[in-house]
Amino acid sequence: MTVSEPIPVTRVVDHGTAKLMPDVDRERAWLLTVDGAPQSYVDLDEPTHLEFEYARRLGHLLDIVAEPGRPLDALHLGGGALTLPRYLAATRPGSRQHVVEADGGLLDLVAEQLPLPTGSRVALHAADARAWLEAAPDAGADVLVADVFGGSRVPAHLTSVVYVREAARVLRPGGVYLANLADAAPFAFLRSQLATLATQFEELVLIAEPGVLRGRRFGNTVLAAAHHPLDIAALSRRTAADAFPARVEHGAALRDFIGGARPVRDEDAVPSPEPPEGAFGIG
Repeated sequence: MTVSEPIPVTRVVDHGTAKLMPDVDRERAWLLTVDGAPQSYVDLDEPTHLEFEYARRLGHLLDIVAEPGRPLDALHLGGGALTLPRYLAATRPGSRQHVVEADGGLLDLVAEQLPLPTGSRVALHAADARAWLEAAPDAGADVLVADVFGGSRVPAHLTSVVYVREAARVLRPGGVYLANLADAAPFAFLRSQLATLATQFEELVLIAEPGVLRGRRFGNTVLAAAHHPLDIAALSRRTAADAFPARVEHGAALRDFIGGARPVRDEDAVPSPEPPEGAFGIG
């Protein structure tokens, strides 16, 4: 009997052309790209395997926001291939999760080709992230993960004080806001986003690869914001021991990094910077 090899799946979705490509090294693992830009990586047999560096850092944060194994009520803005919802369902069974993704066609493709395990308790919503957030009830989430990209850029309406205020409202008092952003030196966008988060949250944390922080290349940075101190020691141990080590910045060093950056008003909001050619390419 011949075992059929998985084949790539290409489909025009609402906001571009999505492609699911099998990983030749992992039997049921897939890379999702949209218009050629890598969006997500999923291993259906091993949902705790996080391939992308930024996803691993978000995973480290999800591990330390509450005691191990405790179920969380999570809201994900941006769906991709549902990598982090799968991770949370595996590491914190019983978690209740909502995923908001503007591209309904992409959600349909992922649900059809990469179905979630039975009993995952993940609800999918095809909607604009800010519009959905503004209609969400107060204090309903333990963690909010913002990983929204229009193409390769964070949309402008998800960068302002008004947006951050809505995110803070939806979180419980002990909740944590997490975000994936991309920038390069001199970090005008990243600094402004930290200043914007500081209008609503007392505790800020930045995780990034040292080469990005030194201004050597464009890359992803992961932010966390909360009303209470996070377990920096545990987070630092995880990021330092990772296959792709990263630095954790917080406290006075992070305030120095923010410098004189100003919070972003709706009328001044702009998308995150356009990545340089090849920054997130594959192959």
